[in-house]
Amino acid sequence: MFCDCFYWNQENSELEWDSSESKPFSLPSPLPRWPQGTGFATGKINLGEIQVVKVTEFDRVWKCSKSRGGKTRCASFYKPVGIPEGFHCLGHYCQANNQPLRGFVLAARANHPDKDDHRPALKKPVNYTLVWSSDSDCYFWLPNPPVGYKAVGVIVTDEAEEPDTEEVRCVREDLTETCETRERILGVGSFNVWSTEPCSRGIWSRGVAVGSFFCSTNHNKADMNISCLKNLDPTLQGMPNLDQVHALIQHYGPTVYFHPEETYLPSSVPWFFKNGALLYRFGKPGGEPINSTGSNLPSGGQNDGSYWIDLPQEDEEATNNLKKGNIESSELYVHVKPALGGIFTDVVMWIFCPFNGPATLKIGLLTVPMNRIGEHVGDWEHFTFRISNFNGELTQMFFSQHSGGGWVDVSDLEFVKGSNKPVVYSSKHGHASFPHPGMYLQGSSKLGIGVRNDVGKSEFVVDSSQRQRYRVVAAEYLGEGVVLEPCWLQYMREWGPTIVYDSAAEIDKIINLLPLIVRFSIENLFPIALYGEEGPTGPKEKDNWEGDEIC
Repeated sequence: MFCDCFYWNQENSELEWDSSESKPFSLPSPLPRWPQGTGFATGKINLGEIQVVKVTEFDRVWKCSKSRGGKTRCASFYKPVGIPEGFHCLGHYCQANNQPLRGFVLAARANHPDKDDHRPALKKPVNYTLVWSSDSDCYFWLPNPPVGYKAVGVIVTDEAEEPDTEEVRCVREDLTETCETRERILGVGSFNVWSTEPCSRGIWSRGVAVGSFFCSTNHNKADMNISCLKNLDPTLQGMPNLDQVHALIQHYGPTVYFHPEETYLPSSVPWFFKNGALLYRFGKPGGEPINSTGSNLPSGGQNDGSYWIDLPQEDEEATNNLKKGNIESSELYVHVKPALGGIFTDVVMWIFCPFNGPATLKIGLLTVPMNRIGEHVGDWEHFTFRISNFNGELTQMFFSQHSGGGWVDVSDLEFVKGSNKPVVYSSKHGHASFPHPGMYLQGSSKLGIGVRNDVGKSEFVVDSSQRQRYRVVAAEYLGEGVVLEPCWLQYMREWGPTIVYDSAAEIDKIINLLPLIVRFSIENLFPIALYGEEGPTGPKEKDNWEGDEIC
């Protein structure tokens, strides 16, 4: 069945100086009332000695429009307003003008303001340093913190007079973490503005992004003089409990479309095992049947090449049946983990396909399907949706695309009509994830040469929000025994054999189609293994299992 879907799409425009504001974005449907818990979706998050709230209401201070040459990036700078009584501003916010107003900054208060008068958690700055000004209508100020404290944000004014020290708070050094620049938002001559994020990110990292920005007149970004916050609450009370996790998945679980010409569909892992997949061991002939739960797979350790899973090569009918997959049995395997110090929750959904089909190349106007290049047994792909722990709102999605991928803001997602459930498109044969239908080229867009990723709607669809279609397999922060991990998740070896392609004829065909000037760069043009590849590993062997997503 086809779902009735739409996506938000705000066209970029040449923004000039005017009084208009970026329009705030809101999800298509209201948020539900989440099940009762401890600190999730309560509006405040405890970080140990300080408590923070998320501020999303702003007054615009300054807007930089495009220069006549069109080289200056458009951006606006905002002062947070409506900060709750007792909380203090930590910095101002900025974003590009060609997107809905979606950002936030944190405001903070000390949990025990009278505990230590000599070393309070928050202190006013001593004064400010003027970083840069623009034609006497905008001034960027860096708070100068007292000894033992750190600035965690920058403020912007429309007056040359130095701001009052009451405007912002600095944070005691032991309550902060180092941060780094992420995306350049504005560049005006030697002046540049970047968004920031904690240097260390992942399950065990505790750096908390404040939502402010870093600016400098020095192109060397290493001169970072602001910090992030640090979550010192060992219980991570802002994270959802298991009931709340299920509610989040049932509210936001994406609908996954496979290509209408897809030959190699997903299946559940137990179906793959029960229908003939075999475990092989180095130095031993033949393969061993695998229990449906994977209980006889080697557990733990590392991928040392001793074991691998393969199709039953002696049984052609069973092999072809396994390659096709079984979408009726397929399910999403969910890993829930803290992100950015526990102020966000990442819900990672892994999908398994027994077989990855051959690639299709694009060389100029030509489409060149491969016979074997790109094939391998056992294909694990994933996508991630990121939830704000302040209110349970969806903020971003990560779409995994082979060895990379990218984050997409919620305002640019496609949703199933009448819901807050995003749509995910899985590419033909390769199963990479994309936010919208069409053709995505991995390679050189300038030359029009690379690997095609074709995606579109079809009757091959999996609704991950349905309880029978997903399984929570890991949530380490909930503690031991709350989520029982399946046996097969502990299998750290390869889910397919190492393959050597007998592809000389195919490669010669590719080379003959390429322009002479790029024929000697063939391996750099196509982001796939042309001569063979090792078998893929399972979810726990991926860097993003404990770390952040890799773009």
